[in-house]
Amino acid sequence: MRTKNYLFLLVLVFMSFSFTACSQNAEKTKSTTKNAKVMKKQLTKEEERVILFKGTEMPFTGAYTDNFEEGTYVCKQCGSELYTSTSKFHSGCGWPSFDQEIPGRVKKLLDADGRRTEIVCATCDGHLGHVFYGEGFTAKDTRHCVNSISMEFIPKKAEKQQTTEIAIFAGGCFWGVEYYFQHLPGVIKTAVGYIGGHKDNPTYREVCNHTTGHIEALQVEFDPTKVSYESLAKLFFEIHDPTQANGQGNDIGEQYLSVVFYQNDTQKEITEKLIQQLKQKGYKVATTLRETSKFWPAEQYHQQYYEKSGGVPYCHARVKRF
Repeated sequence: MRTKNYLFLLVLVFMSFSFTACSQNAEKTKSTTKNAKVMKKQLTKEEERVILFKGTEMPFTGAYTDNFEEGTYVCKQCGSELYTSTSKFHSGCGWPSFDQEIPGRVKKLLDADGRRTEIVCATCDGHLGHVFYGEGFTAKDTRHCVNSISMEFIPKKAEKQQTTEIAIFAGGCFWGVEYYFQHLPGVIKTAVGYIGGHKDNPTYREVCNHTTGHIEALQVEFDPTKVSYESLAKLFFEIHDPTQANGQGNDIGEQYLSVVFYQNDTQKEITEKLIQQLKQKGYKVATTLRETSKFWPAEQYHQQYYEKSGGVPYCHARVKRF
């Protein structure tokens, strides 16, 4: 009888352990799923070192250490608002300092050694820095010591401005594509660069040698109240040959392909509609659609090339198609 009771007790202990382990795994899975949904921004290697692997940037090197402009600091990884400029102060430590976070946006975790308290973004768990108490810098007696690289700053004056949008088009040599977009009414800024590859910070030589998988493209920042994305996309299809599958003109190679990198479903749907219109008119469209990825600006001498040189595109000309 005593043996049976002993065995029964062992079974209960095993069931309790299994239930606890399953619960922990479920919570871990839930947390991983949550983070996967919010981690949308592609990070550089240095940003990953700090934000994902809890590194620290060198003191007095961060972009926001001495920034006291009015505005809001948001998480570099997920965009969640973390601190306002009203809580920022100068501590002389070499990193941005805040005496209060936006309620509910920052989590505090005890370091593994139990000596310091880590602070992370409450939305995506991205590493921010550490929090310290009892130093007497401000009346709140609290110092959030944050890595600049873990944040982005949004000036208050920018918050009041009209929201702009981004469009990215690849249609052969990026010099010619930019030529037709840079002075278009409603376009705020253009930049030529590389997109769609597998290497950080690619160079023009590497892209031309086909070692990175990148495509030459144009990034357009525009005011949607002054020019629509559809108007920009129509211009794109009219300034290059969307039926050429291997480049543009004499520029042959994967870096010269015709591609629209859409930012959202609306841009994707508009582009698909225009492609169907062209196909109905008899054009065998070779242009492909890809979801946007990290855009790397090209070297400075490529920017506004024809404006600097005084020339005109050799493989781009506008042809009415709509």
